[in-house]
Amino acid sequence: MSLAPLERAPIYLDWNATTPPSPGVLAAMREASAAWGNPASVHAVGRAARAVVETTREQLAAALSVHPRDVVFTSGGTEANNLALHAASQLVTSRLEHPSVVKVAEAGELLGKTHWLPVRSDGRIVPADLAVVLRELAAETVPRNVWVSVAAVNHETGVIQPVAELAEVVHGFGGRLHVDAVQALGKLDLAYLAGADALTVCAHKIRGPKGIGALAWRRGSTPEPLARGGAQERGFRPGSQDAMLAAGFGAALAGIDLARHARLAPLRDRLEQWLLRYGRVNGAVDARVSHVSNVSIDGWRSDELVAALDLRGLCVSAGSACSAGTIEPSPVISSMLDPERAARAVRISLGVDTTPQDIETALWVLEAVLGPPRLE
Repeated sequence: MSLAPLERAPIYLDWNATTPPSPGVLAAMREASAAWGNPASVHAVGRAARAVVETTREQLAAALSVHPRDVVFTSGGTEANNLALHAASQLVTSRLEHPSVVKVAEAGELLGKTHWLPVRSDGRIVPADLAVVLRELAAETVPRNVWVSVAAVNHETGVIQPVAELAEVVHGFGGRLHVDAVQALGKLDLAYLAGADALTVCAHKIRGPKGIGALAWRRGSTPEPLARGGAQERGFRPGSQDAMLAAGFGAALAGIDLARHARLAPLRDRLEQWLLRYGRVNGAVDARVSHVSNVSIDGWRSDELVAALDLRGLCVSAGSACSAGTIEPSPVISSMLDPERAARAVRISLGVDTTPQDIETALWVLEAVLGPPRLE
């Protein structure tokens, strides 16, 4: 099959990288542009900006089941993860995590502070494996302030981790659990994260603006500041807040529709079943969010396939957007399976605006690029 030159808008199937701001978010940000004052100022202009920021803080607190005072705004998920973990005296995590967690862990490893969990081929963390690591730490004569960090939903495979079971293990050994919930917010009911001591979220994965995220905590799990300066965000994250970004985050939270998102599963499954003629799915197929498929395609390097599809107007990813531009195979898939499988992995992630026609057109583009499927 051959394709004519691109004469249509690109089909965007990279919603895990970022999402298009919704009309409601854009409208809320335009309205909040009138609240341009410094939220720390006590005069009327400053108070107007502060009211916007605090309204969104209360929305986040309600969504995450924490007190509003225990929500700190950050520049995004990366900063929130760093804020949560940088001061941990001992950190337990895995190579499945987002680069903003893995890089903190690697820095701690040089100081003997990091302990890596084994990774299974399905991409799930097993509570029994975590218990082994924590038992070894508990046997040491010097008491440890141990943090465990896990992503509720993996950013590349969409695999859902058993957070409740992991939390039970962590607390049984007197540790604390940080959960990167960036890819879970807006996709799952967050009640299953009730055992987390600290939570990371951000706006641009739920159709909000880039440049704003948050760290929330429970049970007195107060973070250590990364930066020093003013008293904003109770001193945990100094610097003037942006009311427009906060308003966009609030509108994105208000626009979450879990039922609508769950209806993406048949579209994802249609695409994935078709792709099985060309490769294999990476990650537990029975424990994933409804919109993500990570597939290793036979005979193609992931970066080459992503580029070829892009030329035909189909936007997919070779892995985490925070690692894009490198030639290194996906560390997540490498840790689950092997570097060769990782070198052929592409991530396709749908969103609430994805239509059945988008999927059919995507299949047409894929067949044009991949050629006839292999014979069974």
